Amino acid sequence: MNNFFIQYGGILYLIQLFFAIVIGLYFWNLLKSQQGRKTVVVKETEKETRKLKQMRSIRLTEPLSSLTRPASLDDVVGQPEGIDILRSALCGHNPQHVIIYGPPGVGKTAAARLVLEEAKRNAVSPFAKEARFVEVDATITRFDERNIADPLIGSVHDPIYQGAGSMGSAGVPQPKPGACTKAHGGILFIDEIGELHPSQMNKLLKVLEDRKVMLESAYYNETDKNIPAHIHDIFNNGLPADFRLVGATTRMPDELPPALRSRCLEVFFSPLDKEDIKSIAINAANKIMYQLTAEALEHITRYANNGREAVNMIQLAAGIAQVHKSSNITKALIEKVVNNGRFTPRPEVKPGNTPMVGTVNGLAVYGANIGTLIEVEAASIPVAGGQGKWTVTGVVDEEQMGGYDRKFTRKSMARGAVENVLTVLRSQYRLNIDDHDIHLNFPGGIPVDGPSAGISMATAIYSSLLGRAVDNTMAMTGEVSVHGQIKPVGGVMSKVDAARKAGIKKVFIPGENWLDIFAGYQDIDIVPVREVGEVLENALVD
Repeated sequence: MNNFFIQYGGILYLIQLFFAIVIGLYFWNLLKSQQGRKTVVVKETEKETRKLKQMRSIRLTEPLSSLTRPASLDDVVGQPEGIDILRSALCGHNPQHVIIYGPPGVGKTAAARLVLEEAKRNAVSPFAKEARFVEVDATITRFDERNIADPLIGSVHDPIYQGAGSMGSAGVPQPKPGACTKAHGGILFIDEIGELHPSQMNKLLKVLEDRKVMLESAYYNETDKNIPAHIHDIFNNGLPADFRLVGATTRMPDELPPALRSRCLEVFFSPLDKEDIKSIAINAANKIMYQLTAEALEHITRYANNGREAVNMIQLAAGIAQVHKSSNITKALIEKVVNNGRFTPRPEVKPGNTPMVGTVNGLAVYGANIGTLIEVEAASIPVAGGQGKWTVTGVVDEEQMGGYDRKFTRKSMARGAVENVLTVLRSQYRLNIDDHDIHLNFPGGIPVDGPSAGISMATAIYSSLLGRAVDNTMAMTGEVSVHGQIKPVGGVMSKVDAARKAGIKKVFIPGENWLDIFAGYQDIDIVPVREVGEVLENALVD
């Protein structure tokens, strides 16, 4: 018996030894394989790190647009009023959401970034020193209707998607914060905010209201103990998103959703005038140490509509000068840049040199709340038999109207305004309109807002019928009702600024548009009027 146990005990020992060796070899090979993979990963990491360092060591010269970027609010030219309003909105103890309207290249982004830096230096401001300025471009912000990825609001990486990792393998949904959460405690700047997808816009409005981002996932189960506590917290309480929104747009206010506008203060940046363009061009030339001749500077101000275009002209002209081994930017170089770039002159409408019959200076707004002087012409030709007709040229017969998600086409408001004007001239001034062919024209190709041009059209037609000239130093804006009353219109501040820059001496505006600030203007006389007669009595000259 003892021999049996000894014999079989030895066999069992040998079997155990064999399996121990096999298992040891298996784990040895596994460890060796892991070490080999680790070595490969380390070598690959070192290789890519060296490549990345090498790439980062290669630096081109900094673009002129970066060199000329404003370093302080004093460097933002042409926007004193806009900067003051932006400061008051963001630098106090209770900062507000803001929408900045303005044409491209006038400093909207730079101003918002610099105002945050100023706010962080303010002791009463809630913005901490580490407050971030998170910038998003709405035109390229990707939106996925399946909610797989939303870089603005945030999304959830569900376990079924590739790259979910070990937590995904365990069936755990993983929240991914978006720009709203990254901007927590700071400013979220959305450039061209009007281009956001409607679904993103609605989600953004909800975030502004709640100051947090609520995420959802079909794979989340609040009773699942495998899900980490912090993910339970996120799904139950949301991701923090207490920031201040600064949106920039080149659109008109009525093109943005009313729900967004009601939550934000609105700030308007003006288009740059010639002196502003000059300042930017001189600064750009000084940055690259080139001499800019007076003729070249004048040519730049004639063609550059904003600061970005002025800087680009300097950059291209300097490149041409460098090829010719010169450090002077001359008019000839700027002309070459202008011709090659197909630049068009700045749209500048100036009043006529002398009073003319049937010609009136009107005021309009186009683009991003840009005011401009427009010319309104009227000619009256007598006809027999009361068969007179009226014609309007220079404006469209139909125009598309509507808000953010609703569009409809209606009869041109300019044509409707003409009918109102003719009714007033017939009923109140007893003019025999039917005995004349009346031709009304809006030259220049600038879009005309029909109602606000009503008083200009009435004055032009009245002047042409009586053969009396209109004062060329006056301009006017206002809607005319069928009873001869002048109704309020939009964009009066922009229109008045355009009249001042054009050298107009007197502007007639609707009485309901009067602001006390107009009383302080020294270079122009702003006259509030309520009836057509008040304009016709003062606008015509003998």
